[in-house]
Amino acid sequence: MVRTRFAPSPTGYLHIGGARTALFSWAFARNMGGEFILRIEDTDQERSTQASVQAILDGMAWLGIDWDEGPFFQMQRMERYKEVVDQLLEEGYAYYCYASKDELDVMREAQKARGEKPRYDGRWRPEAGRTLPKPPTGVTPVIRFKTPHEGVVTFNDMIKGSISVANTELDDLVIVRGDGVPTYNFGVVVDDWDMRISHIIRGDDHVNNTPRQINILKALGAPIPTYAHVPMILGHDGERLSKRHGAVSVLQYREEGFLPEALLNYLARLGWGHGDEEKFSLAQFVEWFDVSHVSHSAARFDGSKLAWLNQQYLKDADNARLAELVQPFLLAQGIDTSGSSALGGLIGLVKERVNTIEELADGLHIYFKHSLASAEDLRAKLPKTALPAFEQLKLDFANVAWEAPALGQLLKDTAQAFGLKMGQIGMPLRLILFGTAQTPAIDQVLALLGREETLHRIEAAWVHTLTAVA
Repeated sequence: MVRTRFAPSPTGYLHIGGARTALFSWAFARNMGGEFILRIEDTDQERSTQASVQAILDGMAWLGIDWDEGPFFQMQRMERYKEVVDQLLEEGYAYYCYASKDELDVMREAQKARGEKPRYDGRWRPEAGRTLPKPPTGVTPVIRFKTPHEGVVTFNDMIKGSISVANTELDDLVIVRGDGVPTYNFGVVVDDWDMRISHIIRGDDHVNNTPRQINILKALGAPIPTYAHVPMILGHDGERLSKRHGAVSVLQYREEGFLPEALLNYLARLGWGHGDEEKFSLAQFVEWFDVSHVSHSAARFDGSKLAWLNQQYLKDADNARLAELVQPFLLAQGIDTSGSSALGGLIGLVKERVNTIEELADGLHIYFKHSLASAEDLRAKLPKTALPAFEQLKLDFANVAWEAPALGQLLKDTAQAFGLKMGQIGMPLRLILFGTAQTPAIDQVLALLGREETLHRIEAAWVHTLTAVA
């Protein structure tokens, strides 16, 4: 059975790169009818936090990336790591190294001075016919893996193709620190073996780790997974992705009003594609996903493209769902819409013009809070000669059938009766009612605003309007 995993380190939030890795691993498992495992690699105890663990879980839940097993935590598996490293020690595949940090620093500086690649020189490596010094007192050793001196590690990467690395390029890496905590390259091997991981999809910053991990797997007699190393994500300018490019927590996108399906869709298109398809459902993505179609080159994150895609999803979203999502944003602006029957209709008008739910809230603000237009705007859009028409509208609004078609006809009839163009009625009316000339169709927003609120706003703004135009 295909079994993939996502194994983040809880030293921060779930960011864009990690979310894409999780998505690709999840989609591959779902496409193949396999299983997806979540593992938390928390051996960096100084930097790992429970808050980061929760941020990762919350981020995946918001995106809708579910898992079949887990989350497993490495720090809860210490006995198992000890059992495996004892096996490696007993079989001669690992050894204790007593070199201090200062010794190793001196060794590396000397190597650099000779123009050599800095690497562990094997000073505590047991070899046939070699006598090692007596272990120094008071020094806690690390445990190193005994990397073969001969041979080549070759693996067929599902994205990059065949990769070969000579063992002479690899030194004896530390697999257990002095405090007994396994290093990344050892813990991940034991976990992948125990969890029967068949395919490992991860960022290509791990390519150099793969030969080391394969050597350990071979020493343990464990099966070798299939690897796929996904190219990194760059900013729109080709630089390494950073916060200024949008490399923030996926939950930050939720706070800014993006829909999870839009972000997932965009992440799926970062380095993978299905023909010319730009917008597709998660189910379609799972059906189409093939690791061999992942690009060999780095993808570029474009925030404007994400905003455009989110806009497309907002247009198609159910208004009742958007009403629930937008209310926290409106409440933050001091607007409680819990008793409003017009919210869904207003959302239907405004959502066509915005990119995020945050912008949707900003667009709805004017319908729930009356703002006065500036005197300058009123003078520019409302000539004195049009004032009689608005005096008549105040009277007619009290009796007209309060429906969009009837309101639209009233505005046309009023404009015609006073020799005005529709723009000379619609623009000033928007300013009087909403404080801005930018709204959807005036007859539709009037219908949703309601007769009582419309008359109230006209009355509240009328003295200000007359003063501005005078």
